[in-house]
Amino acid sequence: MTIEVIRYAVAGESFASELIYDEKVTDKRPILLVAPNWFGVTPEWTERARVLAGDRYIAFLVDVFGDGKRPKNRPEAAAMANERRADTPNWRDRMKAALDQATNEANRRNIGDTTKRAAIGFCFGGGGVFELARMGADIQASISVHGDLTGSIPAQPGAIKAAMLAIHGSDDPIAPKARRDAFEAEMSAVGAKWQMMILGGLYHSFTDVGIDVPPEARYDEHAARQAYALAHQFMADAFAKRL
Repeated sequence: MTIEVIRYAVAGESFASELIYDEKVTDKRPILLVAPNWFGVTPEWTERARVLAGDRYIAFLVDVFGDGKRPKNRPEAAAMANERRADTPNWRDRMKAALDQATNEANRRNIGDTTKRAAIGFCFGGGGVFELARMGADIQASISVHGDLTGSIPAQPGAIKAAMLAIHGSDDPIAPKARRDAFEAEMSAVGAKWQMMILGGLYHSFTDVGIDVPPEARYDEHAARQAYALAHQFMADAFAKRL
């Protein structure tokens, strides 16, 4: 697998995302933004994006905090994530810039099918890919896995082009049922194509290997495998216009 650091600027600030693809595959593949949790771009997330990419996608692991800005612990991560949540327009701009960079870099290497673009995010990153969809980005699918479901700026009617999928634990205290209900109401009100898969008895972060801090978050191997399978099938259906 090839992993390239892609540096670019948004509003005068530098970012370092990663372009990840199997260089042995000759066919053009869909472009997949991968938005990590609130720890941002780390070796763990590079590996997860590499596995997600496989031979199916050109993956782009999104840096939303800025080049060299990496939280060292949970309090720092929470503070940096909350700073982004408090400035939704800037958060959306950073996600849109990542999509544009991914598309440009894939085009430049002649490896990406730029008519097929999707985004998947986890935890804080789930909120990021949903904000990208809310702003009307031209992507076919936006998938949040145990992620932020609601934002400070609701979508406008008809603005969302992507098919939306939330994969969520029923006992997630970070985004509990009230937020699931609010997300459902928003998506219905704006006429989005959306689905929500609720996995019973699961907390937050059920795809994050090694996490075990109930009743807040806990890894679940079977649920993680199911979530990835659901995500891949959802994207395939979206690209094939079956949704």
